[in-house]
Amino acid sequence: MTDHAEAAGESGEAVEDVEAFRARARSWIGENLEPVSSDDLNSFALKGVPEAEELAAVERARARQRKLFAGGFAGICFPREYGGQGLTAEHQRAFNLELAGHEWPDKLAVPTMSPCAAVLLEFASVEQKREHLPAILGGEEIWMQLLSEPSGGSDVAGAQMTAVRDGDEWLLNGSKIWTTGAWWSDWGLCLARTNWDVPKHRGLTVFILPLHQPGVELQRIEMLNGSREFCQEFLSDVRVPDSDRIGDVDDGWTVGVRWMFHERMQFNSRYVTFPDGVVLGRAGAVDVVAVARAAGRLGDPGARELVGEYRMLDLAVRQLQERLGDGIATGKMSDQAAAVGRLFTGLSNVRRATIAFEVAGSAGGVWSDDDGAASELGIQYLMRHVASIGGGTTEMAANVVAERVLGMPRERTLDRDVAFRDVPRGPASR
Repeated sequence: MTDHAEAAGESGEAVEDVEAFRARARSWIGENLEPVSSDDLNSFALKGVPEAEELAAVERARARQRKLFAGGFAGICFPREYGGQGLTAEHQRAFNLELAGHEWPDKLAVPTMSPCAAVLLEFASVEQKREHLPAILGGEEIWMQLLSEPSGGSDVAGAQMTAVRDGDEWLLNGSKIWTTGAWWSDWGLCLARTNWDVPKHRGLTVFILPLHQPGVELQRIEMLNGSREFCQEFLSDVRVPDSDRIGDVDDGWTVGVRWMFHERMQFNSRYVTFPDGVVLGRAGAVDVVAVARAAGRLGDPGARELVGEYRMLDLAVRQLQERLGDGIATGKMSDQAAAVGRLFTGLSNVRRATIAFEVAGSAGGVWSDDDGAASELGIQYLMRHVASIGGGTTEMAANVVAERVLGMPRERTLDRDVAFRDVPRGPASR
């Protein structure tokens, strides 16, 4: 389908022409959403802000999502029977382009829409979809993914949170960590161990659960930049009805493989609404030319070379993500190619943070309010490797690229075909 053609949807109904949709979106956005600065557009980056300010931002995001839902622009690629618009990735891209420079529901983008809502759309029962997807699209539910554990890091399949069946319910016990925004979110998508007598990938099951309930203790983790967005959750005999199980028992890795795909897609997912011009990843957005100007280095050839490299990386990330999105959507690329984008975005964000720090000169290490755009870049420099860790490490993405995209031999592991209870573990992980 081209941007100027009409196509039939799943129900056989004609899909609105992309250009007509774009014109309608432009008009609606101009009438209903406020223009914002570039700093506000990148408010999803991790920052240390007062709790009341953060909660107010969450409520604003919910209100913006409700606006989208009421205006008929929420869930552009979600089926209509679950509250979406039943349109295509081209329609979502057109809306994102028109949304540039305007407010948006940033707190409901990632991970609520992708991977969480995307996983529900693929694997949840019809009843579960009817209950949760309209609530998500209407801004009533914010979701988080409960994946990483203190003992496992990026080895997601090595989950040790246990789920033991008790009649029509499951008892969940264990801990998850690095859950951004869990303290102000509503629901969690959780991977748990239901069978210890099979290899680690075969004994997992996925559940959904409210984050604020008896037996769930949330603790916030303060990072060196003052942010307390990351949380650790401790679950003690949390009862989850079997009706809140996603997929088959012990077959959670089938769900998990697609879950990881949607996590790697992040803001490049067709299910995510975000303004064109937002710098993807967690390194934060920097006007590197403004930094050079504030540092008095606009005429410095070395600084100008760094500015050029920064701009080149920004352009390469955008073009790569667009190419991957198109290739995966059309079937020209394996969905595992999303790891290419994850790898390059993570590494380039680290490099861009380093460049901004270097361009800032002495203000990168010690700054005052008078340093303007060159101030506080030292903190961002210290935080730069978050971009290579959050959302799955770049090392894991490199493994996926090597083994599943390029077809190279799998890395040798000692736990393959070994019952998970027999896999050697250190004392801290038992």
